[in-house]
Amino acid sequence: MLKRILLGILSVAVIAAVAFAVYTYKPTIDPVNPDQLSEFDPAVVEKGRILAGAGYCATCHTAADGAPYAGNYAMETGFGTIYSTNLTPDVETGIGTYSQAAFRRAMHEGVDREGHHLFPAFPYDHFTKMSDEDVDAIYAYIMSEVAPVSSEQKENELPFPLNLRVLQSGWKLLFADLGRYEADDAHSKEWNRGAYLAEGVAHCGACHTPRNALGAEKSDAQYAGAAIDGWIAPALTSTNPSLVPWSAAEFKSYLESGAAIYHGVAAGPMGEVVHAGVRELPEDDISAMSIYLADKVGAAEDDPAQSEAVLASLRNNRPDAAYRHDLGERLYATACASCHYNAEQIAQGRPDLGINSATNLEDPTNLIHVMLDGVSAPEGIPGVVMPGFRHALNDDELTAIAAYLRDKRAGKPAWPDLSKAVSDIRSQRASVH
Repeated sequence: MLKRILLGILSVAVIAAVAFAVYTYKPTIDPVNPDQLSEFDPAVVEKGRILAGAGYCATCHTAADGAPYAGNYAMETGFGTIYSTNLTPDVETGIGTYSQAAFRRAMHEGVDREGHHLFPAFPYDHFTKMSDEDVDAIYAYIMSEVAPVSSEQKENELPFPLNLRVLQSGWKLLFADLGRYEADDAHSKEWNRGAYLAEGVAHCGACHTPRNALGAEKSDAQYAGAAIDGWIAPALTSTNPSLVPWSAAEFKSYLESGAAIYHGVAAGPMGEVVHAGVRELPEDDISAMSIYLADKVGAAEDDPAQSEAVLASLRNNRPDAAYRHDLGERLYATACASCHYNAEQIAQGRPDLGINSATNLEDPTNLIHVMLDGVSAPEGIPGVVMPGFRHALNDDELTAIAAYLRDKRAGKPAWPDLSKAVSDIRSQRASVH
């Protein structure tokens, strides 16, 4: 009897192993000679350039001081460091031998030309939603416009067995919903176009959705907010703590210019997302994304300029006798008020810190980053720069300003361990965007 049971268990194990091997196996796709590729339509190439920007391809495939798309950008994960691949059309170290079919498979299935499963640090679980036409456009752009660079990929720093690519097929089986985007008939054409872009090429959820213990996005918490690259990616749902609800118009302004008058500017990782990518999408596409995101966040149609939150913030912008001896208010008056003061209405380029997203988040990380390192010319509003105070103000002074903004301007509960957060973030290297 025991022998039969053991044989049964062994048989099931063998069948399962064979089934997994069959599922895991992906054949090699024959290489191509890039010199023999037919010439690409210039309109398709230009479309590919714009889509590659919206997908931040260069951002993740360019190392600090490295050649564009040549890879070796270090991505710190909870499991170790993964280095991005060389995405240039170099024949030896890049994707120069990739056919259109091989590139599609990489984007849609997370499998390279030789049949190896890619680590999900590459967001193929989003790119899988893209149409063949859009993926082919990016391929055309890379193969014809990106300069080939010889650059060997560094070894990923992952512990055994997480470094085994064969296991990535199991991760896909558990967490990746592979397949093209399917329109939701309950919503408009514009909403669906926005969803296609946000969930596909722009992969907004990769940063704005929390992840589980195995690094997969939590499907039941889409856009609920997450920590990413030392910053906070705020929730893009009704749980967003902004005092003024995000509207489609605010999202559109933010995605086009890097600034939303009632929420703030794109800084940190979002600065590059906007200015090196999304803003170059056609206006209709940006409008569509804005409609989709506004629906997700539960936008209101009321005029934000007349909202009680805005009017209260303008009132709170004036000196208050109760804070006369407060270090934070005194420092704010001398270091911040000249640029952030608004009288009768809030003006573009003068973010009101009472309703600013960074001041209202439950975590002070983003505000501290900006106070320390400012907002550089490539971020926020083009040409408008905020200086950093890393070398001008000490931890106690920065803590006092942040506490004052949180209490007097935002009217929110104090951040716990604020002084420690300031010290910890200062000890990190200055933000490089």
